[in-house]
Amino acid sequence: MKRLPLLALIGVLAAFFGGCTTVPETGRRQIIITSPAEEAQMGLSAFAQIKESEPISTNVMANDRITRIGRRIARSVGRDLPNANWEFVVFESNELNAFALPGGKVGVYTGLINLAESDDELAAVMGHEIAHVSSRHSGERYSQQILAAGLTVVADEGMKMAEMDPQKRQIAMATIGGGAQVGLLKYSRVHESEADTIGVRFAAGAGYDPRAAITFWQRMQKANEGRAEPWELLSTHPSNATRIRNLQQIAPKYVPLYLETKAKIENGTFYDEPASVTDTEIGAP
Repeated sequence: MKRLPLLALIGVLAAFFGGCTTVPETGRRQIIITSPAEEAQMGLSAFAQIKESEPISTNVMANDRITRIGRRIARSVGRDLPNANWEFVVFESNELNAFALPGGKVGVYTGLINLAESDDELAAVMGHEIAHVSSRHSGERYSQQILAAGLTVVADEGMKMAEMDPQKRQIAMATIGGGAQVGLLKYSRVHESEADTIGVRFAAGAGYDPRAAITFWQRMQKANEGRAEPWELLSTHPSNATRIRNLQQIAPKYVPLYLETKAKIENGTFYDEPASVTDTEIGAP
């Protein structure tokens, strides 16, 4: 029994060092112990459940608009994404939100579509969500949770072996659990900021003005006026003010790319139909 913590620790370390990969657009190192195929299967299953439980918009124009923007941005990724079978669905809800799941499943709520004033602003959102998929953030988050749970088990077994006082061990485990949770929240904010950074690049490469990301989040900030915003340290997302400040620094860098792509669209040398996108029946569950 005394070998259990050591064996568990070896397993955690093996997963840690064996799952190292890099986000191509930023160079950030990440730990992912799942495969793209496993992530895509989880995303497909989750998306199917969401389509069964939430009302899908029957507004053909809204669905066509989101699919058109999404397709063009998916093409601008510029690299093959394993197991990405893109699907863009509009859900009928006043919620100001959108989401992405592994495997290229993207959902956008009508409340967010109504908030955006242009395709450029919607592209900022779509670029952000597609960046989550291209950077495999869901797989990384899942892997972090598994590794954190494994380290917690190792710590608990180690303290039991050391015959630590049960009350002290309980306090120590609560501290470890709280620290792990704060750490996971931090990485969630890292993912959101990274998706903002990569998303404006994808949007610009698809011919959408990256500066619209700034105006969109300013609009989002105004829409949320009067609502209590969680303390950023304990939030999964950066504050609206932080996002706007970061985007004000990042977006102008991609204006030349936007203008270059826009010129290609105008002279007919840009093709916005990505071969990897699969058509899906609008409104299909």
